[in-house]
Amino acid sequence: MLLIPAIDLKEGKCVRLRQGDMNETTVFSDQPVEVAKRWVDAGARRLHIVDLDGAFKGEPVNAEVIHDIAEAFPDLPIQVGGGIRSEASVEVYIQAGVRFVIIGTRAVKEPHFISDLCVEFPTHIIVGLDARDGKVATDGWSKLSKHDALDMARHFEEDGVEAIIYTDIARDGMMQGVNIEATVELAESINIPVIASGGIKNIENVKKLAEVSGSGIIGAITGRAIYEGTMDFAEGQKAADDIASQSVFGY
Repeated sequence: MLLIPAIDLKEGKCVRLRQGDMNETTVFSDQPVEVAKRWVDAGARRLHIVDLDGAFKGEPVNAEVIHDIAEAFPDLPIQVGGGIRSEASVEVYIQAGVRFVIIGTRAVKEPHFISDLCVEFPTHIIVGLDARDGKVATDGWSKLSKHDALDMARHFEEDGVEAIIYTDIARDGMMQGVNIEATVELAESINIPVIASGGIKNIENVKKLAEVSGSGIIGAITGRAIYEGTMDFAEGQKAADDIASQSVFGY
């Protein structure tokens, strides 16, 4: 199971939010490329980047910074989300070297947009489902829809998306542990990979999630924990790898 460091961008700086609230911001660095290097040096095998300004504006805002990160690490798979609501935005990121583009709000509001993207950009599209009590939230988590997360995930699987990123927004940025039960339920309901997001505090959280990775959970995104020091990233990835190897070899 991959442990995926999150780099959340606001006004060109690396920040973290609490429960998606732009007014609850902690700035960790004004050098995002250096932050990316820090995680790559620690053994990251994928990066998760979110354009927070873009998520609220509805179009990419920090694209130049993201391009700089992709250019600095051309062999590293990077997944990007935040304000990507047009084919043109997707194309710009892919041409910049981004491996996966994450669609959130527009995927929920206009599902046909995803089917079109999967035809136009096969193997590059991931859908981010942010949910509270099983219902999908949109518009930077400011609105709660009537859509059921499981039903939406099945629909997007049929469209041909590469993976689903599942976030329990009640836990994101709060370091209370991933909602394992809900994440496993989602992973077992579809055949495409699921990436868990929201709530990781320490290595114990990573271990618990890695133990159920056989359900289809291929990775976990971590942010505040690795920035505030409640978990060492390299140790967390090693713990996940150790559990995976034990599962493979049966001990």
